[in-house]
Amino acid sequence: MSHIFPRHTRKQLPTAVGGDGVFLIDRDGRRYLDGSGGAAVSCLGHSDPKVRQALHDQLDQLAYAHTGFFTTDVAEALAEKLIDHAPKGLDRVYLVSGGSEAMESALKLARQYFLEIGQPDRRHIIARRQSYHGNTLGALATGGNAWRRAQFDPLLVETHHIAPCYAYRGQEDGETAFDYGQRVANELEAKIQKLGAGNVMAFVAEPVVGATAGAVPPVEGYFKRVREICDHHGVLLILDEVMCGMGRTGTLFACEQEGIAPDICAIAKGLGAGYQPVGAMLCSAQIYAAIQDGSGFFQHGHTYMGHPMAAAGALAVLERLVDDGVVAGVREKGARLYNALQAEFGQHPHVGDIRGRGLFLGLELVEDRTTKAPFAPDLKLADKVKAAAFEAGLGCYPMGGTIDGRQGDHVLLAPPFIIEDTHIDMIVEALKVALKQVLP
Repeated sequence: MSHIFPRHTRKQLPTAVGGDGVFLIDRDGRRYLDGSGGAAVSCLGHSDPKVRQALHDQLDQLAYAHTGFFTTDVAEALAEKLIDHAPKGLDRVYLVSGGSEAMESALKLARQYFLEIGQPDRRHIIARRQSYHGNTLGALATGGNAWRRAQFDPLLVETHHIAPCYAYRGQEDGETAFDYGQRVANELEAKIQKLGAGNVMAFVAEPVVGATAGAVPPVEGYFKRVREICDHHGVLLILDEVMCGMGRTGTLFACEQEGIAPDICAIAKGLGAGYQPVGAMLCSAQIYAAIQDGSGFFQHGHTYMGHPMAAAGALAVLERLVDDGVVAGVREKGARLYNALQAEFGQHPHVGDIRGRGLFLGLELVEDRTTKAPFAPDLKLADKVKAAAFEAGLGCYPMGGTIDGRQGDHVLLAPPFIIEDTHIDMIVEALKVALKQVLP
């Protein structure tokens, strides 16, 4: 009898006992191609020798030192390397243990920043519908996914949501992609005006939307307009790159492709590549200076923040991504995977859209390609696709509620950056088998 409290109490899961490159191996010796990197985590696969060696070396030197008493060389080195490659203006790194912690840290820092500079009325957070920013209460309140929020709604702080930049569903007939992006970006302007500019603290967004919508990229010009609006009203721009960052879209930070920089950025998943639980919140020099020159103390903290083992693993991952050129190959491999998906599913009667950037791709499933009508939610299509793909030897990340938290289904693919052409073929073939089995 197991005493583990699992994610789902009625599912029997195989036991993972090993990892070999892009594959996970269960107790029976069966191999599963990790086509989603777990949850877009395992960007280097499951047996990277450089990362493993770095963890062994750090364990032999120092396992843990509380950040209330010490800093460590490895944490300092990780922070320096992150800032060396971060968007212009980001200057400080707050190391935590995961994405939700990174986002909670970002939200609390934003609030304290305005207190420090004498603007205590700034308290409102604006985000987008169908966003996901973590499962702790502050991050959950910021997220705009109705299904995730529903049962905890009485516990959530008030937040505000505008339309996402979701061209497949939102762009109108005759409207250019650029004009669509400006229209939905200007919803931020309207919301700030409604709440009162002096009352708005931050706008929060994922540069490429991950789990809740299936790798939805912004249209050109959208985030530049968002940045303009935030600057005009003194609102902080917080970008959540927990899933889409650390090379997943083809650049180390996803926002690089938008030509903008945030005031605060959250990263996690790919930062540790699954080898250690780790995340980080990065902020601008201006925000850090407000704390340093004011109270001198960020009223926040976690026991395992800046953990030396986590920092060592993340530093080795970052060296692999940047110094060893792994990120440099993501766009080309992503293009190969995208083209293979288009060749197999581009005219599929129930695949309405294939989208994404780099090795962060999504397929939106529809009942009717012409009308874009989704399948009925009670079919639980995403669960069935996940199970069928897993039986075919592929781990992928299907989700329901793509459109509004209830309707719509998609499949998210986020394979390790070390995939080869044979692995791409295996992903497409397993997904083909799964969709043939599940779809009518």
